[in-house]
Amino acid sequence: MTATRVLVLNSGSSSVKYQLLDMRDSSRLAMGLVERIGEGTSRLKHTALTTGETRETIVPIADHAAALKAVAEELAKDGLGLDSPELAAIGHRVVHGGKQFTAPTVIDEAVLAEIERLIPVAPLHNPANLIGIRTARALRPDLPQVAVFDTAFHTTMPESAARYAIDVRTADEYRIRRYGFHGTSHAYVSRATAELLGKAPEDVNVIVLHLGNGASASAVRGGRCVDTSMGLTPLEGLVMGTRSGDVDPAVIFHLMRVGGMSTDEIDTLLNKKSGLIGLCGDNDMREIRRRVDEGDEQARLAFDIYIHRLKKYIGAYYAVLGRVDAIAFTAGVGENAAPVREAAVAGLEELGLAVDADLNAARGDGPRLVSPEGARVAVAVVPTDEELEIATQTYALVGASHDLI
Repeated sequence: MTATRVLVLNSGSSSVKYQLLDMRDSSRLAMGLVERIGEGTSRLKHTALTTGETRETIVPIADHAAALKAVAEELAKDGLGLDSPELAAIGHRVVHGGKQFTAPTVIDEAVLAEIERLIPVAPLHNPANLIGIRTARALRPDLPQVAVFDTAFHTTMPESAARYAIDVRTADEYRIRRYGFHGTSHAYVSRATAELLGKAPEDVNVIVLHLGNGASASAVRGGRCVDTSMGLTPLEGLVMGTRSGDVDPAVIFHLMRVGGMSTDEIDTLLNKKSGLIGLCGDNDMREIRRRVDEGDEQARLAFDIYIHRLKKYIGAYYAVLGRVDAIAFTAGVGENAAPVREAAVAGLEELGLAVDADLNAARGDGPRLVSPEGARVAVAVVPTDEELEIATQTYALVGASHDLI
């Protein structure tokens, strides 16, 4: 029997998302979410896509070890247990891989140690990722486990894009540089956009706009990232749901000296109380657009600031690439908010950018073009699939060596 299944795990501080895929046809066999881990009202929602059945339970789940055991039990109920000989590997989403990890990596003790050393530059994410990895390894110590890093796709950036203009020795000592995030999404979408155009990735230059509650842009030349909007952390760049994006660093000193705010208070302000929610009290683009349509000036200002920042990055990455074949919108806002796509390219006709009003307004599930026929630059909507990307990278690394007789 050939082992063709990959379990994808995304472990957060109090949650575990998972999907089980069969890599023969990239089909999903099961998916689910465990949330509120460590609380008395932990929730596990599991869907067996082979039968269409969804089961939901609310029970105390003490920790990630208990969460993954509960996931294993749910999978076993559908004949998809972790002990199946058809399971080739477990792929883990890891947010920060620094400069070292440029590709998916089979996890061993040295890899775990390096992910742990990177905690200071990813204090919210890497600890939770490590817990998930260690728990899964304890459940299946014999099974290959692979780390797929959010930062890996962006390690192809030249030093001119990755370096901040600060003292080199200080930057190197504290690992201060631009790493970028959402890499699995940018990798998947840039490749899918090339496919949509009927071209090979190495022949296409794409600006990818991953617009969700977290948002990032990337300039991809011939399948390789040459610039991206997020930096040392996911705070830099575009206006996001609760994050400020780009801000003058002196704002921080001003808030400390004049406002008397602590570093933790400023961290909370910029990461959780800024962006759209800071500007208008909402971080749901659907609600913001409803308010705009009703004449709400605060919502209009928030929307305009969001679009202004987005246009700046489109223009900047157009200049970085020199030639742009496509702009691809993805993630929750990018895929579903037609007014955002329309506003983002409005006025950029001289750059070959425009959307067809009817195509842009139409709903669709798969990749599609929303630019006018014959447009110099294609404007595309490409649904992202980070779980499939993680599974694909995981299986490409270990699948071929785990054929079972």
